[in-house]
This record gives sequence, C-alpha cells and structure tokens, in this order.
Amino acid sequence: MTRPNIFNFLAAIALGALTMTLPARAQERFIVVQSTTSTQNSGLLDVILPEFTSKTGIEVRVVAVGTGQAIKNAENGDGDVLLVHAKPAEEKFVAEGWGVKRYDVMYNDFVLVGPAADPAGIGGSHDVVASFAKISETASPFASRGDDSGTHKAELKLWSEAGVDVAAASGSWYRETGSGMGATLNTGIGMGAYILTDRATWISFGNKGDYEISVEGDPRLFNQYGVILVNPEKHPSVKAADGQAFIDWLIGSDGQAAIAAYKIDGKQLFFPNAG
Repeated sequence: MTRPNIFNFLAAIALGALTMTLPARAQERFIVVQSTTSTQNSGLLDVILPEFTSKTGIEVRVVAVGTGQAIKNAENGDGDVLLVHAKPAEEKFVAEGWGVKRYDVMYNDFVLVGPAADPAGIGGSHDVVASFAKISETASPFASRGDDSGTHKAELKLWSEAGVDVAAASGSWYRETGSGMGATLNTGIGMGAYILTDRATWISFGNKGDYEISVEGDPRLFNQYGVILVNPEKHPSVKAADGQAFIDWLIGSDGQAAIAAYKIDGKQLFFPNAG
C-alpha cells in the first residue's frame, strides 16, 4: 500500500469513528430541573424520575437548592424547569415573564419539631403562631435555615404573624444556619433548638435523637409545590419541548400516581393535587 493510500485509509477510519459517535451524542436528551432540597433529600426524585426517563428517553438532571436560589438560577437561564414550594414567589416569577405557566403538583405540610424537654411548653399544640410567640417569650433556641428557601419564607411569615422581630433576636436564641434542611436539622438538634421543617424531610431524616413533632395540624402549615417551564423567550437555550413533556408527565396520571406511591415506613410523603 503506497503512502498516500495509507493516509487515505487512516482518514477513512477516523471519519467512520467520528460518524459513529455523532448519532449517540445527538440522541442524548436531558433537561435541567431547578428544585428544592426537600424533593431531593426526601428521596422522591430518586424514585420517580427514572420512571419518566424510561417512558420518554429524557434524562432529568436536578439542581437541589433552596427555593430562593432555585428561582434565581432559573431567572439566569440555568435550567429548563422550576420545581419549588413558595407560591407567591412562583407567581411573581411567571408574572415577570421568567416562567411560562405555573401548575400545582403536590403538597404536604410543615411541622415544628423540638426536644422532648420542650422548654417552650408547646408540645401537642395545633396553633403554630401561638407556639412561635411562646418560643420567643421563653427565649428557647430556634434554628432557622436562613437561606431564602421555601421553608425559610414560610417561617418568616409565621414569625411576622406572631409579632416577633427575629432580626433583632438573631445571634441570641434565634440562630440562622444558612444551610439546607438536613444540615439545619443536624445543627438544630445539636443545640437543642426548635426547627421548622417539611414533613417529608422529617420522615426521611435519620438522626432524630430525642426529637419529636411539637406542633402540627395548623392550616397555616400547608406546603404547596408548583412546577414551571422557564420561558424560552427569555432564554432561547431552554429545552421547551422536553421541559414541557416533563411537566405534562408530572401533572398527568402517571406522574401523580408515582408521587402518591412514594412512602417511607408506610408513610406517604407527598400528596398529588395537580388540576
């Protein structure tokens, strides 16, 4: 084989190899979902997302941060879908043109957990605002996420309704961790503090110690989750078709059934309510 023929032969092999890899890359389909630590830490997404991928061939890559950060990330175009739990902030996100449309997906509730010693004397209460007021009055330790998450937003609203200025108490009985829910539970339990958490994370949390639910059942602890497609008119890189396919699955019968079926120790963590 002459030298030019050898070069032609090698070039043909290289071209063939490149051609074989191109379809595989072209077929790789994924979307990025900006979501919350609660959907991730609870184990829900690990269970339901493979079902969606199996049906559609679309991989879902999750960025799990606090709701406030997830919304900022979506505004920056760092994602295709937003799945969070702070309805007023979600509605603002859509109203300002960052999202296309908001859909209800599921709900659970928040619970106030505390040590068995119960220094504020609130155990068994169903009035979370009165309980927050007692925590303040007794200067009992309280650990806040302090991270602009959906849980933190809900907590601040409750302090406001209780007439407590937690900014003035910061660093004394009121401590901000600036961390996710799991880390805040670990920190709070270590310091004997009360903590507001979503029930799903609490059920799945494995380091409870002598902690128990102090307050639950108040309608003000309702915790709604919503899903939104990031607006492709704001960010042309958004994978609108695949992102909407995920939303349609999540709020459709298959996704809703998958959410309802997810349990830990026989306890349902989220309750589907799309539509």
